[in-house]
Amino acid sequence: MKSTITCFCLLLLLYTSSSVAQYKQTIVNQATLIQNTGGVVPLKRLDRHRMVVITPFPNKYAHFVNMVKRYADAESFDFNGYEEHTKYHNTIIIAGTKEDLRNDLLLLVQQSIVHNKQIIVVQFESRTTSSSWSRGRLQGRFSELIYPEFNKEAQQYAAMSVFGGLAITQGQNRTEQTRLQYATENSCGLDIEGMTKKIDAIAAEAIREHAAPGMVVMAVKDGQVIFDKAYGTHTYEGKIPTKTSDIFDLASVSKIAGTTPVVMHLQERNIINLDSAMGCYLGQAQETNKKDITLRSVLLHEAGFTPFIPFYRNLKPGDLVHKPDTAHQVRVADRAYLRNNYYRDVMWPQMMQSPVKPVGNYVYSDISMYVMKEIAERMTSKPMEDYVQELLYQPIGMKTAGYNPRQRFAKDHIVPTQDDTVFRKELLQGYVHDEGAAMAGGVAGHAGLFATANDLAIYGQLLLNRGEYGGIRYFRPETVDLFTSKQSLTSRRGLGFDRTDPDKKKEYPSRLANESVFGHTGYTGTCIWIDPKNQLIYIFLSNRVHPQVSTKLLDLNIRSRIQDAIYEGL
Repeated sequence: MKSTITCFCLLLLLYTSSSVAQYKQTIVNQATLIQNTGGVVPLKRLDRHRMVVITPFPNKYAHFVNMVKRYADAESFDFNGYEEHTKYHNTIIIAGTKEDLRNDLLLLVQQSIVHNKQIIVVQFESRTTSSSWSRGRLQGRFSELIYPEFNKEAQQYAAMSVFGGLAITQGQNRTEQTRLQYATENSCGLDIEGMTKKIDAIAAEAIREHAAPGMVVMAVKDGQVIFDKAYGTHTYEGKIPTKTSDIFDLASVSKIAGTTPVVMHLQERNIINLDSAMGCYLGQAQETNKKDITLRSVLLHEAGFTPFIPFYRNLKPGDLVHKPDTAHQVRVADRAYLRNNYYRDVMWPQMMQSPVKPVGNYVYSDISMYVMKEIAERMTSKPMEDYVQELLYQPIGMKTAGYNPRQRFAKDHIVPTQDDTVFRKELLQGYVHDEGAAMAGGVAGHAGLFATANDLAIYGQLLLNRGEYGGIRYFRPETVDLFTSKQSLTSRRGLGFDRTDPDKKKEYPSRLANESVFGHTGYTGTCIWIDPKNQLIYIFLSNRVHPQVSTKLLDLNIRSRIQDAIYEGL
């Protein structure tokens, strides 16, 4: 045991030394923050801001508004109806040139300051000699940023400056970069033309060979989004083009982006102990063959659990109906409703009674994350889907990440997965593809999470930053290091996280991936891989299971080849 602990500590030490994030700003930011009462700029916890953007002419300032909306959920209006539009918002961003910012607006803004709303004024000016619209005329606590140009890039840079996507390096009120920076055509400082051509060709091959009808590829380097592109369409019918803002079923990426951060939070606050047994936390486990299995073994997939239980094959007549009634309220698809409490009464007991093999050998099993979700919910007294929103997604700006997306978003915003001809008998769109997760109400430890590539990029950058994002620390550095570093003597795995295979012949996750890389793949055709050594995040989202499950994405090695194209381009 002593040698094992020593090995773990050594691995952790080696990993930590190379995992400190370094933002590298290539953009010359001309913004000046002339007033910043209370240090509001850059904005920090976004869940505390009910935000609205006020501009004179929406079309004229569309680049500014759109960049704001990349960071936060914000409504936008023109000056008309100012009082009504801002009544229920506590943060008001007002943007315009000095000519467009009307003097009568000052009285309304002053009243908002009296109402204790946070005011951020962003003034653009095409002349080199400019004066502040608000200086000397607004009284109280507010922030004002001046950008000495007015064009597309000026609008984007000013918006990024407000949120910390760009550091403000001029004037007395200087700031640091604290969030993702979105590169524009002339700002990334890299020649990515060759990389783009390679990725375009691989994506075209994937679509042509029916590996997937569409996909989104994203890459972040040194805190800057350098590649963000959508390919193909939602289905092979080609009616709806894939967009970078589309929401995908992440499948097993849910393990590291949904369940694992909750477990990390509980572990670092000593609410759970990874070396305590399942029986300490689960009363149902105390009389089973699982009572002495440690949480560490569960997270490493070394608990000896059954790899997969096809719960849907055990359904009896009457368990699943096509119209809801009082006894069938668990919606698993548009026209499919499961018997109430089926997960509690049938699935969970079946998992608890399932056989186990000797602990210590690596056997990948979804039961592991079912177990961790159950433990997390008992220890927090809150549904996991709510807890992770409050803990992480809402504060850092993961705007679409969550479970059961049809409850929050329009159907066409979500990419469809399989035309399920066996269990639900319909095309799945916004309902989790994984049958077990669907039968558990759409929320499971191993699957059920939906998100955009941008959401995953934010989460990836938080991990690269070793627990910090947007100027706020969410995890201790040592917690991130512990979970993402190699923690097993029998496999390549971290705690919840997958990692680069040390056997170079396997080229997993790709030929050029180095030993620091961690992340996960998803059955629907997704992955996120985070590279501390190169300060790189790679995200690939697709619906390779549409219209039916296909192995072509794997056979053609699409995800790995695109990852290597990014490495070669850098």
